[in-house]
Amino acid sequence: MHATLTPAEHFSTSLVAWHATHGRHDLPWQRDRTPYRVWVSEIMLQQTQVATVIGYFQRFMACFADPAALAAASVDEVLHLWTGLGYYARGRNLHRAAIRIRDEFGGVFPTRFADVESLPGIGRSTAGAILALSHGQRFAILDGNVRRVLSRWFGINGDPMDRATTVLLWSRAEECTPHDQVDTYTQAIMDLGATVCTRRNPGCSVCPVADACVARRTGRQHELPTRRATRSVRPARHTHMVLALRPDGSVFLRQRPPAGIWGGLWAAPAFDSAEEARVYVDRNLGGEPVELPGMQHAFTHFDLTITPWLVRCPGLSAVMDAPGSLWYNARQPASVGLPAPMKSLLERIDKES
Repeated sequence: MHATLTPAEHFSTSLVAWHATHGRHDLPWQRDRTPYRVWVSEIMLQQTQVATVIGYFQRFMACFADPAALAAASVDEVLHLWTGLGYYARGRNLHRAAIRIRDEFGGVFPTRFADVESLPGIGRSTAGAILALSHGQRFAILDGNVRRVLSRWFGINGDPMDRATTVLLWSRAEECTPHDQVDTYTQAIMDLGATVCTRRNPGCSVCPVADACVARRTGRQHELPTRRATRSVRPARHTHMVLALRPDGSVFLRQRPPAGIWGGLWAAPAFDSAEEARVYVDRNLGGEPVELPGMQHAFTHFDLTITPWLVRCPGLSAVMDAPGSLWYNARQPASVGLPAPMKSLLERIDKES
């Protein structure tokens, strides 16, 4: 470590130098780096891998090039482009925030930290990342990757999500954030966490700050950050979906309530038991439901088993004309948001019909 540098300065200087050769420079949101594009990418990247986000980001930008275009769209159009990306509240919050940007900030993404942080779906770290990456403003970030990097480098014990540990990590993040080249440093520390200082099998041999890393020096790379105690068995849930299929290949969908899983998305009617599903079929559809192969879907806190029941309907029941319902044809899809399992079921039915 250079004698004239503090540990934090050594850390940031080393990361900036490393990023020039080893960092990521050609991601779609790094081209024409506007606050809007950075914002959308940061929201999409929450709990989602870069490789997955790239295609979604490009399609999103092709449809919604600026906050005004996003605000003018319907939430269904937004969630349609979000289908399969998961954590759909992120898409709904993007839409709500775009409306506020239009109505309160004249359609221009704000540049004051307090204004950015006040937007739906944006917290302290995301606000800091947007302003650091797009304007070079000096704000620290503390996303999951950065928490891991700092926990290891400073040897910070304790669950990184606990309040006391979080306060300490924010202090270290502020200390390490340089006054110059903030945008490069911010991208560098995110890249380091994503590609080198990974959760499992960290690449300490190629890490630019390994020489002063407490975790490496003490052999605790796999112990830090401290893992939160988890339940040994994840809760399991079961749902039964009725897939009403018309001769033209369309399937009846209803919009789910705003709260709860798949809030605001469109899916087939779902029931807690096969008996409830059969009662629904008898009252509204007629015909004999046929059980299809089930499918599994993992949420953050539980696993869901879906049992689909296919019912072939000769015509349109009057019950199906209620608001918040539609007949969805995979070959001429409506612009609505679908849960990933629903999308898979519709594609399966389309191939088999």
